[in-house]
Amino acid sequence: MLPPSELGARLDRILAHGVTLVAALSGRALDETPPQIEGSVRDLAFRLFRRSLAYVDGMDMGELRGAWLREPVPPDLVDGPAVARYGALVRGRVAGWFEGAGIREFARTILTESGTENGHALLERTVAQAAQCLRQLDAVFRPSSATTINPPPLPDFEGLSLPASPWEERRSP
Repeated sequence: MLPPSELGARLDRILAHGVTLVAALSGRALDETPPQIEGSVRDLAFRLFRRSLAYVDGMDMGELRGAWLREPVPPDLVDGPAVARYGALVRGRVAGWFEGAGIREFARTILTESGTENGHALLERTVAQAAQCLRQLDAVFRPSSATTINPPPLPDFEGLSLPASPWEERRSP
């Protein structure tokens, strides 16, 4: 497992890239439903940010509620800039939590839908899920876009439990 400080830094860079990527998208682009993903691009972008926020909320409360992971996209996230603003707020909240978290925080166990989980292991899974969402967003828009947005931070994906393709399901460890 990667150290929590490294995972936190990677999550921050993944969220930052996600904010940049979605900021350029129109409402129409967010409404697209590529066959490779479940739901719309808007759902995928929201999931990138909401799952990261759910981690820190769960660590604060001692319970990561499954309902948080299934929340629908709020109606005010109408276009890329709106989703990007939400993502920036999430990024700030997550960064603030990491700034205040001591090393013992990651050894705690919290309640999840699948039982109790160690904070460090849950963080690693959260970062891997965020990376996978970012890979999918990038794969949907990079081939058809003339954007100058840099590709995802590939070194941040190294050592994470990710499938070979953005469209494959994550294998269980």
